[in-house]
Amino acid sequence: MKVGILGATGYTGQELLRILGNHPEAEIVYLGSSSSAGKDISEIYPHLVNRQMVLEDESVPDLDVLFMALPHGLASAKAGELLNRGIKIIDLGADFRLQDAAVYQEWYKTEPADQKILQKAVYGLPELYRNDLYGQNLIANPGCYPTAALLALVPLVRADLLLTDSIIIDAKSGVSGAGRGVNLSVHYSEVNENIKAYGVGQHRHTPEIEQQLSKAASREIMVNFTPHLVPMTRGILATIYAQVKPGIGEEVLREMWREAYETEPFIHVLPEGVWPQTKYAYGSNHVFLQLKLDKRTRRVILVSALDNLVKGASGQAVQNMNILFDLPETVGLELNGLWP
Repeated sequence: MKVGILGATGYTGQELLRILGNHPEAEIVYLGSSSSAGKDISEIYPHLVNRQMVLEDESVPDLDVLFMALPHGLASAKAGELLNRGIKIIDLGADFRLQDAAVYQEWYKTEPADQKILQKAVYGLPELYRNDLYGQNLIANPGCYPTAALLALVPLVRADLLLTDSIIIDAKSGVSGAGRGVNLSVHYSEVNENIKAYGVGQHRHTPEIEQQLSKAASREIMVNFTPHLVPMTRGILATIYAQVKPGIGEEVLREMWREAYETEPFIHVLPEGVWPQTKYAYGSNHVFLQLKLDKRTRRVILVSALDNLVKGASGQAVQNMNILFDLPETVGLELNGLWP
């Protein structure tokens, strides 16, 4: 497959390069960057010294698939022309994740994608929506926080095991989730030895989570979602609280997870009493899950851990590419996490 990456100099772009460099069916023929055209990618990321390629402008050549790793609002303006040329698109940004254009405009303060193109987009979380992905041309790669939350919640919501008006999602992310741009809030001296909540009550991943939970429940669901920034480079740990319906025990909840994920190569329901850590997933496409039912409060506590740059972004994008081209989903993604 002839593969291109537009937005190759961001963290998700270089992570795509790292992963695709080990993919036996992918030939990277195009790296696009509006700000660094003419430079070699190894000038920006010296660790990619064995992946030397000159960055080009945004004039995309003929490809089989293009990964778009751009800030929101940019991919939607380019997608129509690329799709008309027969190029499959996997968008790592937010432009095609929300099906309601008005909701997108409200939360992102940006003009939404053309409705005709938006209708072609499929939400690319394979473990939950795999059958929707086959034969598609435009994949909306999920956000990192929604991936962590939805993998924990959707099987339980689909089975109607939770009181869905009680869901609270408390999630922590490493600083790489903020991207590579210069921003005072992610300077070393601002982040080191510090933890802070941000986007409280207004984080843009909220409507994405609610959209997919509402789809799973066949009714509208609203959640409380609060993200936090922690002084580490990679990883997301999401701790989720919800009331369970009367008569539902812990083993029923756990069994629902097992049924949903028993054949999934990247999703791991840990043995009882073993709690997920971000280090388990560091540098890999794996997700780790655990739960406990607090019998005193009748709340279930769900915990998920993943790498925000891999399963939360670039690894999931490659997993989606594998599905689009009828390859085993694990191709190029076989590596375990790094430890320590």
